[in-house]
Amino acid sequence: MLDWHDQHGRKDLPWQRDATPYHVWVSEIMLQQTQVKTVLGYYQRFMMRFPSVAQLAVAPLDEVLATWTGLGYYARARNLHRAAQQVVQEHAGQLPCELGQLEALPGIGRSTAGAILSLACGKRAAILDGNVKRVLARYHAIEGWPGRSQVAKQLWALAERHTPAQRFAQYTQAIMDLGALVCTRTQPACANCPVRAGCRAHQQQTQHRFPQAKPKTARPQRHENFLLLEDSQGRLLLEKRPESGVWGGLWSFPAIALEADCSDYVLANYQRTIEQRDEWAQVQHQFTHFTLVIQPVLCKLGQPLHAKVKELVSETRLWYKPSQTPPGGLPAPVVTLLDQYRQRQQGSD
Repeated sequence: MLDWHDQHGRKDLPWQRDATPYHVWVSEIMLQQTQVKTVLGYYQRFMMRFPSVAQLAVAPLDEVLATWTGLGYYARARNLHRAAQQVVQEHAGQLPCELGQLEALPGIGRSTAGAILSLACGKRAAILDGNVKRVLARYHAIEGWPGRSQVAKQLWALAERHTPAQRFAQYTQAIMDLGALVCTRTQPACANCPVRAGCRAHQQQTQHRFPQAKPKTARPQRHENFLLLEDSQGRLLLEKRPESGVWGGLWSFPAIALEADCSDYVLANYQRTIEQRDEWAQVQHQFTHFTLVIQPVLCKLGQPLHAKVKELVSETRLWYKPSQTPPGGLPAPVVTLLDQYRQRQQGSD
């Protein structure tokens, strides 16, 4: 596998050119649930804005989330920010190179810590990301879903066993690259695999069976109205969501239960009436454990009933002109709906 990597592996990714613990850490967090080709641009923009742990730690969370917008899984960005602050407070701004200290930081698990140690700290450590799970599960024909503790325990033991005492950094990159480039989720290129002779799944022609999928369960749906509250100046009301929970810390439209009365809600919470409303086509957004079905409702607001609530502005609420730069991170459905709003505005001009 090391010989294969010498010839075919990836060696010029941005975080490989200067493989510091900080660079490897950010890249590993971004690469969770996301492909390299998608991450490249985000990584470079992130590093231009936050070139060090210290600069990330002192940055406003809104700015971190705004830089992250589009990558999804925003808990990763919030954890990066929290962990950077912890590194400054507890480790003088230097990411530690000890397994226990790394795992004590928000958002860093055993595999991410192993990648940092192996790729940036010069210490032998195993990793078990999605690509490595797939390679090992096929090579050893490991039965069961890797999310189960017993299966994960087996795979960790194999990951530890296969990690060599020498050239472990190259091996770590090699097995990740093998999973990403050859031993892919669908249609693996077994003819190009350097370890196919010992691969049990290849011998049995059962590559498609491994790793085994998570047992299917019905994914529940949640339904909400998203209120696009538009004032007479063509501004939309955005509210900052609580730090914990779905889309924590991101700016979004007010959301209410599907069965709630929009007019009553707007009157009670914003002391305004709805002069005109327009329901748009529903939008679905997939979360890990449920599907959110969004009913967008564009509501043109009347004048405030009381002068004191004229602007409705606070630290967690603002009027936003869609031609402006967003105030911070935005959930993907909000970005989609803002694009639709702009297109409708252009069409009406």
